[in-house]
Formats: sequence, C-alpha cells, structure tokens
Amino acid sequence: MDGPRFSLQARRTVLSPRGGLRIQLLLLLLAGGLLFLWRLNAVGQVDETPALFAAAGRAMAETGDWITPRVNGHPRFDKPVLIYWLIGLGSSWLPSALDPLGGLAACLPSALATIAVMLALAITVPLDRGAMPTAPLAAGLAFALSPLVLVWGRVSVSDPLLTACVAVALLGFWRAYADPHSRRPWFAWLALGLAVLAKGPVGLLLPLLVLLLFAWLQRDAGGLARAVHPASGLALTLAVALPWYLLVWQREGGAFVQSFFGYHNLQRFTQVVNHHAGPWWFYLPVLALASLPFLPLLLLGLASGARGLRRRTPLRAAESLPRFALCWLLVVVVFFSLSATKLPSYLLPGLPAMALLVALADGPPPQLRTGRLGSLLLLALLALVLLVAPLWLPRVHDPEMPGLAEALIASGLVRGAGMLTLAAAAVGALRLWRHPMPRAWLPSVQLPLVLLGPLVLAPLAGQVDHIRQAPVRAMAATVRQHLRPAEPLAMAGINKPSLHYYSRQVVHYAGQPPTGLRNLGEQLGSPTGPRDPSPTLLLVIDAGTAALPHWRAVPHRSLATAGLYRLWRVERQALAQLSSALARKGVPSTWRTHDPERY
Repeated sequence: MDGPRFSLQARRTVLSPRGGLRIQLLLLLLAGGLLFLWRLNAVGQVDETPALFAAAGRAMAETGDWITPRVNGHPRFDKPVLIYWLIGLGSSWLPSALDPLGGLAACLPSALATIAVMLALAITVPLDRGAMPTAPLAAGLAFALSPLVLVWGRVSVSDPLLTACVAVALLGFWRAYADPHSRRPWFAWLALGLAVLAKGPVGLLLPLLVLLLFAWLQRDAGGLARAVHPASGLALTLAVALPWYLLVWQREGGAFVQSFFGYHNLQRFTQVVNHHAGPWWFYLPVLALASLPFLPLLLLGLASGARGLRRRTPLRAAESLPRFALCWLLVVVVFFSLSATKLPSYLLPGLPAMALLVALADGPPPQLRTGRLGSLLLLALLALVLLVAPLWLPRVHDPEMPGLAEALIASGLVRGAGMLTLAAAAVGALRLWRHPMPRAWLPSVQLPLVLLGPLVLAPLAGQVDHIRQAPVRAMAATVRQHLRPAEPLAMAGINKPSLHYYSRQVVHYAGQPPTGLRNLGEQLGSPTGPRDPSPTLLLVIDAGTAALPHWRAVPHRSLATAGLYRLWRVERQALAQLSSALARKGVPSTWRTHDPERY
C-alpha cells in the first residue's frame, strides 16, 4: 500500500475519489502513450516470432481469409486467431504513409492491450478499502514499468493480448465479489472468451484456477459463485470462443487439432520445445527481474496478501484484493513452473497481480520504510550499472548486430537511462528525507521513469532496428528488383521471417549445416515442369554461412550485399548435383519431416 492506513474521511480530504481517479487515469494514459505508442511506427518487424505474427495478420487482410492464419504458404496454428485479426485490421486501415515499415499495425494490439491493463488496475484499486488515494496510479505504473512489460508491450506477439484479457476478467470477477451493487460480470466472461481466442485453453484455465484458490482461501465459495455467475458466464465464454475453433477445425481437420492442441499446447506443457527448458525455480528470478526496482515492495505485498492464510481466515470482500492478487500470481507462477517448456514471457499474465501487490504493499512503518529504502538502493544500483555501460557494453557481442555496442556508447542512450534512473532515485530519497512516510511516495519515483519511453526506449529500438533489421529490409527490396518470373527465392543460414514479410515472396529457408544444403538441393535443385521453368534461384545468405566449405562450393553469381547478407543467383542444376554428392556422403535429408515450427 502506498503509505500507512488512515481513515476514509482523511483520504477524502486529501483527494476527492472521482476527481482524483480521473487525474490518475489521465496520467496513466499519458504514461502509456509515452512508453508504448511513442514512435511505434518508426521500427520494422523483429525476427523471429514477431515477424511471423505480422506476416500472418497481413496475409489475412490481403487474402480475405480470416479463418486460417498462414505464413509463407504454410498454415500457422501456433496461436489462435485474435492477434492475427487485430494485426490484419491494422494492416487494412492504417495508411502506408503512417506505417511504412508495418511496425505500427503489428505492434499496436500489444501496446493498446498493455495500456488497457494499466487502466483496469487503476479503476479496480479504489474498491479496496485499504488502498491509498494514489494507489491506482501506483498500480498502473508498477505494471507498465516492469522490465518484462516494457519489452513485450511494444512487440507483435500474443502474450500482451492474453495478459490484458486475463487481467480484465479477473479484475472484473473481484469487483463483482467486492461490490455487491455491481452488475453481473458479463464483461469479465466476455474477456475470458477473448483470452481463449488469444492464446488457447490456458486463457480460461488460469482464471478458473485463480478463482478456485481464492474461494478456498476465503472460505466463501458460495459468495464468490453468486457474484460471478459461473454457469451463465462459461456459456458466454464458450459462445465467444468456440465458433472460430469449429470453423478452422471443419476446414483444416486433424492437421489443426494435432498442431494446435497436440503440439502447441499439450506437448509444450509436457515436453521441452525448441530447447526452452528451465529448472522448477526458473520463474523466481524472472519474477524478481520483472519487479525491479520494487522487489522489496513486492515482498511486502506478498506478506500482506498472505495474512491470515495459515488459518484460512476469511477477509471482508472489500479488503481482499491483496489476497486475490496473491492467488493470481501464485497460480501463474506454479502453473508455468510445472510446464516443461519455459519462457520469460509466460509470466506476463501474472504481472498485473504483481503490480497490485507492489501498490498495496502494507506493514508496520519500519517495514514499509525498509521496503522503500531497499527499492531506492536497487534503483541506484541499476543507475550505476547503466552509467558505467562503456566498461561492459563492448563485451556484448551479437553476430547479427555488429557495432551495436559502439553505436549505443556513442549515442549516449544507455548513459541517459542511467541519469534518469538516478534522478528517480534522488526524488524518492528526497521525499523520504523530508517526510518519513509520504503517501504519494511510489508514484513520485515512478513518474520520472516514464520518461525512459520517449528519451531512451524508443531511440534504442530505432538503433537496434537500424543495425539488425534494416539490412534485411534492404535485401528484400533488392530481391524484388532482381527476381525473375517464376524464379524461386531461398534463404540460408540466419533465417529471417521478415525477408518473407518485406519481399512479399515465398521463401524456402535452409539451415546452416550440410543438411540445409542437401534439403535445399532436393527442394529446388532442378525445374520440375512447365509451371516451374526457371533454371536459377535467388539465394540470400549471411556472410558466416557463405564462408562454410559446403556453401562456399555452391556455384553462384553475386548480385548484392546488405549488412551481413549476400544475394546470390544459383544454377539449380548445380545445386542439385551438390545435394546428390552430400547424399552419397551420408548427409541426411530432413525437409520432408513434419515440423510444426517450420515457416
């Protein structure tokens, strides 16, 4: 909680409920715009996964097929359809002059979903009778300023959309429970239907587990059921979610069921996919990172939410938000800890609960002061790390981003982030020095950090885009210039889905090892008939792959260079001969093997 408890009358004298909440909502809208919308159209697609989402959404708009997502000629059943619909609508409506790189249409759903969570948290917090007047602002900013949210809130993936749907649903359920005069939470069940369209069954399973755990700890299953109306609510959720699943199943049949439910849901949970393994405690350090620099306040919030749990003492409904947030965070952490496949982004649906626990952190004054001082120390330590970036940035090497460290040092962006972070720590320290228990302490530290959006994060994204993605866009433009009628296009080595996005061509992707060369030779080694008359193909290959002996042996004519990438024209018959030679040496062929991740 943002300060010690005091009477409701005293709170009203500090800030009128309606007027104060309106001001805080306006501040959150401004902060969300600066953090997640500022210059969103100035960067292009980020490889690998975001570019796949962008390509599938744009394909829906261009083909008019709003049922089956497709990328590069293949059905994409990685995620349900909601994110593709939204990207497709953005691609249709946004003029190219406003969104020349496609980044705004692709990332706008994530940005708006993140801002929606900020506002939903702020609207819900005042119903908790123990919350301070500035707790709505503190909760919204605690979510937005989480390092994980700052990254994924500007990326075209489905996780922010799932997070928003789950957050709106769970906050709606708690509002219905805490306020007996509220209407039936139909909007919450509608949001759950959208969550299932955003990510699949997990969008329904997580909120139901949260409600079950909260009902058990509260010893009030009947009261919670009367508040949320589960029977009619589940019917509404299924009415929203099921039609698309039935339509795509009717069209695609077992391929959809096997890929979406069998691989992307069941197998990801029971087996390690794409080498994304992790120990059972994987999400504990991820949660600590996500809460920085307010980890000490999160620990206090966890203690606040855990009060009375040993005896399962029921709390008054209007004072149960910390306990509800604790149940929410625990379910997300435990559920995904049990999953064999682990990714940091899986924690996103639990971060609104983390934000509530930070904003509602409470305790005796000495503990609260210690938590605030600990947060300031972490903030100052982070500032120190950023200020000395010239000492450690040169040690960071990424073959896909040569010269990034030098560019960042020269731009001063990392040092600027350190200065802003240090300024926020100084503001917080000054307020604690002038008043040991200031009521609006947490927002006073958070608000300066919002400037990281326009002053650091957006320019930093531009730097990364210029070094990492601009060469791919340049190569895509060159491909369009050189591509002959019916000539195939391939990419070897570092595989970039954004090449498909920007070239608007089907791209045959081949891996770096000899297997990749044999696969490509078998797929495209020689013309197959009148519909495939071209004797040559265009091959985009990165410099590291081109230097390998088996790829260096490919006869080619060099056409262009852009950054790491080379454009070759290759005789298909010569490629077929090399592939046959590799086969005789025992190099395996894998392109006929079913691969749900292939694009």
